[in-house]
Amino acid sequence: MGSTSGHTNEGLGRRDVIKRSAALGLITVPTMSFLSACASSDSGTDDSVKKGKTSAKNPLGVNETAALDVVIFDGGFGQQYAIDAEKKYNAAFPKAPKVKHTATQKIQSQLQPRFNGGTPPDLIDNSGAEQMDMGVLVGKKQLLDLTPLMDAPSIDDPSKKVRDTLRPGVLEMGQFDGDPVWIMYYAYTVYGVWYSQTALDNLDAQYPENWDDMLALCEKAKKKGIAGWTYAGKYPYYLPFSLYPFIAKIGGREVLDKIDNLEPNAWKDPAVKAAFEAYYELYKKGYILKGTPGMTHIQSQTAWTKGKALFIPNGSWVENEAAPTTPKDFKMMVSAPSSLDASDKMPFGTIWASGGEPFVVPAKAKNPEGGMEQLRIMLSEESSKNFTKQVKSLSAFNGGTDGLTLSTAMQAGVDALKKAGDNVVNPRLQDWYVKLQKEQIGVAGIGEMMAGRATPAEAIQKIQAFADAAAKDQSIKHYKHQ
Repeated sequence: MGSTSGHTNEGLGRRDVIKRSAALGLITVPTMSFLSACASSDSGTDDSVKKGKTSAKNPLGVNETAALDVVIFDGGFGQQYAIDAEKKYNAAFPKAPKVKHTATQKIQSQLQPRFNGGTPPDLIDNSGAEQMDMGVLVGKKQLLDLTPLMDAPSIDDPSKKVRDTLRPGVLEMGQFDGDPVWIMYYAYTVYGVWYSQTALDNLDAQYPENWDDMLALCEKAKKKGIAGWTYAGKYPYYLPFSLYPFIAKIGGREVLDKIDNLEPNAWKDPAVKAAFEAYYELYKKGYILKGTPGMTHIQSQTAWTKGKALFIPNGSWVENEAAPTTPKDFKMMVSAPSSLDASDKMPFGTIWASGGEPFVVPAKAKNPEGGMEQLRIMLSEESSKNFTKQVKSLSAFNGGTDGLTLSTAMQAGVDALKKAGDNVVNPRLQDWYVKLQKEQIGVAGIGEMMAGRATPAEAIQKIQAFADAAAKDQSIKHYKHQ
């Protein structure tokens, strides 16, 4: 992935490395009415705290006596990493009350009344099944521009700005239509095909680098009573974690850009057809674990860690999330999707990786400087290493693994990024059009095909119709690759 470079506006070269956190979970999508309500509501008094004095130690001008209110999504990453960083905030501002820390899985339902009343928290980890729709929050001017944080000196090296310490693409991912940075993605997620090296060793097999080898290995496993694949059948929008980079690999990254831009007939590209037909073959040849279409993400991951299936499309949070059921000798690994064949436009190693775990500071936060300072602390090497140690995920801080003993899964992620080099793709549908990506493309399109209830041609036709409808829908804000 190369070293970090300074802030540039070229956006284009690196925009592909970006995406949003795959919400660790489930399907509910916030309703427009909630967000319209919180957008139009101007109730509540303006009792934001007075900004403090800026200094070398306090570059953002945090009010040293003001309270700080933080809400963290309590999912695959837990909350301890945030509590540890909050202790550093308390130590830096001893005159302020102890940071108010709330952890919840119900981000939208808990925060809706607070947005409506004009009293949102100062910092939110907006993730999970009840994630608030980022595109809508930005469109309704509900979020604070985090550019001051990006331009502040970093904690470890004040000669470097925070923006210069981030992994490629993280900053651009927090932008919608141009310069302001609305979201700070704290985790760095590697998506791909996950497997147990031990399971492959038992079959005397290597990870298959092309589709013929993939099918041959699935056949070999089937004869031993092991399925080739499983996936979150109830939430089939996990399938794109390996399917989208597979499409880009076959036809080039511009195929995904056209899909993101909702261009007419983008889904009818030959690369999409080839990828869908390859995945459909897994179903037709009986290589998918029986019962998969009815499984949640946890059930499919558990079947996988128990050795019932070789491969599962997922993101790097899976190591932490599946830890309770993972055998000690599992040797969890991740790889980029197999090639289709030698005519693919991009090399083997092409992978999807990007920022995850989106943190936002509400526009109406009482203590916005405090919210940004808490993020600055989290983006220090010490907090970043602590996060990586605790939750087995890379952070947005570029580095943070020196001196750490990495698990096989994390090492595989680091190696996969190295192998990919510049061939990292980052589909944006997930943060631009949540409902389209999850309910329509994921559940109604790809999910139906993989369950054998639609052919690839039918799934593509259906998905193209959903994308066309989203393109015409004036009630949603549209975004395009710059």
